[in-house]
Amino acid sequence: MLFNSYIYLLVFLPLVLIGYQLLRRSPLRVGLAWLVLGSLVYFGWWKPSPTAPWSPLYLALILGSCVGNFFFGRYLAGHHGPRGKRMLALGVAANLGLLGYYKYAGFFAKTFAAIAEGDLNIPDVILPLGISFFTFQQIAYLVDAYRGETREYHFTDYLLFVTFFPQLIAGPIVHHKEMLPQFAGKKSRGVRSLDLSVGITCLALGLFKKVVLADYLARTATPIFTLAASGERPLSMAEAWAGTLAYTLQIYFDFSGYSDMAIGSARLFGIRLPLNFHSPYKASSVVDFWRRWHMTLSRFLRDYLYIPLGGNRLGVNRRYFNLFVTMLLGGLWHGAGWTFVLWGALHGLYLCVNHFWNHLRTRLSLRALPKPVAIALTFLAVIIAWIPFRAGNFELGAGGSTSDALGATRSVLASMFGIHGFTGWPGDSVIVVTQSRALRPIVAGLIIVWLLPNTQQFLRRYRPALGLRALAPPGPRRWWQWRPSWPWLLFTLVLLYAVGRDFDQLSEFIYFQF
Repeated sequence: MLFNSYIYLLVFLPLVLIGYQLLRRSPLRVGLAWLVLGSLVYFGWWKPSPTAPWSPLYLALILGSCVGNFFFGRYLAGHHGPRGKRMLALGVAANLGLLGYYKYAGFFAKTFAAIAEGDLNIPDVILPLGISFFTFQQIAYLVDAYRGETREYHFTDYLLFVTFFPQLIAGPIVHHKEMLPQFAGKKSRGVRSLDLSVGITCLALGLFKKVVLADYLARTATPIFTLAASGERPLSMAEAWAGTLAYTLQIYFDFSGYSDMAIGSARLFGIRLPLNFHSPYKASSVVDFWRRWHMTLSRFLRDYLYIPLGGNRLGVNRRYFNLFVTMLLGGLWHGAGWTFVLWGALHGLYLCVNHFWNHLRTRLSLRALPKPVAIALTFLAVIIAWIPFRAGNFELGAGGSTSDALGATRSVLASMFGIHGFTGWPGDSVIVVTQSRALRPIVAGLIIVWLLPNTQQFLRRYRPALGLRALAPPGPRRWWQWRPSWPWLLFTLVLLYAVGRDFDQLSEFIYFQF
């Protein structure tokens, strides 16, 4: 069930809200149990194949994972010695084994077949929705339980922590310290008018980003990358830059839109999700970029992979190794394909260069780059890395292959940097997208991401998400900041009207495939 679907917006979400409101005088965990039930219906709605009958397998999978990890965590909370360490290793291995089977069995089989010219005959495995997200969530819970950082939580609270539908499918990767105290200490029952206003505004902004902006930019990015993968002809230089910039903005608005809709959906019930997206294309370094893009994944990789590997405690060379390995595995987490590994390797290399430059600049007392130059260089590095990331669709898709994905990557990069000539837009006989349709949304998108405030800054006074105070400290209210008033209600209705004009086809969020 997609956030940008009629069934979610007009049926599922209103019904869950009405039920939650009707239960406002019930005991606390009756209301929470209603949200768990709604979340399980949301997850169970998905069918891998529309033509096949519905199966309870994937619902049983997430429930079994929750039950197993809950009792693992209960045990680890009371055992911190060698026995607890062995149990932690067993719990983490069980989670990674489940994720590895569903997400990477086919990847390793393909790789083995390519290297050994053999065949492991592994049957096609369907990737369950959200498994990458709820697996990482529960691994963090187990590790913290072993460290003595968890409390004795109620099972209903734990189930809601893992399955809560706004963050279940594509994050944010929530932490038990953020969510479980909210559930256990929830004093207000039912729906509050302020939460309703903030939540609907967030939903409207997210819908606008996804339906109006991201999906329109996809009309430029998709045919250009498809042409590059087909090998029919080299892209012109203008096409390559347009396709790359269009995808760079598409994934920005797609993921930002999803994050807004997740935060908005949760806020309707008075629950705050952690901030996951904070104007990453305004970053002045790659280090800064990863503090702004998929912030909860960056936090997980730092706390549960980079630091356990040794972080920066074991010398400079080991620090660079740890950074590179962390991002390499982060790339593999995004997709079971070599192009995603390449994307992670590029960001690992970027981070190493970034840290080396900071060290060199400090040692030689060099001045920092002017901020506009730093932002431009960071943006260029990021868009280059997005090329293999986007080409990964030709590796993961039905009938795709690594050679197709790498071929598309090489083709786009070669055309961008003039290897196929410094040509502009092709003639009408070979055109795949018109110049005007490509350039207008790209220019508009760049203006939005660089010059306008983001959703969290727009709604700052009403703290739509956790973690906002550290990034946008309270200050004087600006005229452009939202408040629950009639003019801003009109603004929200205008957004919804614009969404309704383009709400003619259903498209998945990019991060759903991970």
